[in-house]
Amino acid sequence: MAGHLTVRDVLYFYCDARNVYERFVAIGSHPEQARNAVALLLWLDPAHHQAIRHLPSLNPAAVGIVAAEANSILDCLRQQSLVLPPIPFISALCQEGGIGEVDAAFLAFNQDLVVRGVADILDGAGALIFDDHLYRLLRRYQTGLVGRLRELEAPYTCRPVTVPEDCRSMFVTFSKGEPIEREEIFDYFRQKWGDCIVRVLMEKTTRGTPPMYGRIIFKSEAFVSLVLNGEPLVKITVGHRQIWLRKYIPRPHNM
Repeated sequence: MAGHLTVRDVLYFYCDARNVYERFVAIGSHPEQARNAVALLLWLDPAHHQAIRHLPSLNPAAVGIVAAEANSILDCLRQQSLVLPPIPFISALCQEGGIGEVDAAFLAFNQDLVVRGVADILDGAGALIFDDHLYRLLRRYQTGLVGRLRELEAPYTCRPVTVPEDCRSMFVTFSKGEPIEREEIFDYFRQKWGDCIVRVLMEKTTRGTPPMYGRIIFKSEAFVSLVLNGEPLVKITVGHRQIWLRKYIPRPHNM
């Protein structure tokens, strides 16, 4: 897509991706999982979207398998031991679309590129692809119910919108008797996902008592989405110690 794009141009360009998102949701996928799965498929073929274009012709059972494969990949990417399950349907879609060989080993080896690429899509075009209001306007425009709409004719900018720290933060809790250092959390995500964290804050304690909770501030809200992937609470293992993460909800006098 070249210069002077409007929001409507981008919505048209990603219509197939939007259709796949709606199919994933229709078969029972959590909207966050559906967004992440579509972003993963777009990352695999950012120019032509061939894998995405094959999906609408599949029956609901096959669509469900693709969604399950995509989410199994995304769930594994946050874990310490990266053993991805086979993804035969996604591999077949990529081969049919001329993308080439894509399997679990390829995604595991390139996990940092996968996560950052998917995050870039979620923060960029994903802000339009998964906007229900914009697509309602587009469909009204397509049916002739309305004329040119300011929201659709607005110029598109690919620069992600910076959101407040609270929106890109996670609350993390630790097991009693299993203290963990902030550097260990920072290093865990940096080694797996690259430069994705701004800082890690820990509970302030006295008399050498280890902290029981903390806060991770990511560089992008998309990383929070990829950690949770539709779950309210997830567990990961950092150096043989378990930590639990959920979306940060600010409260008075919190960190």
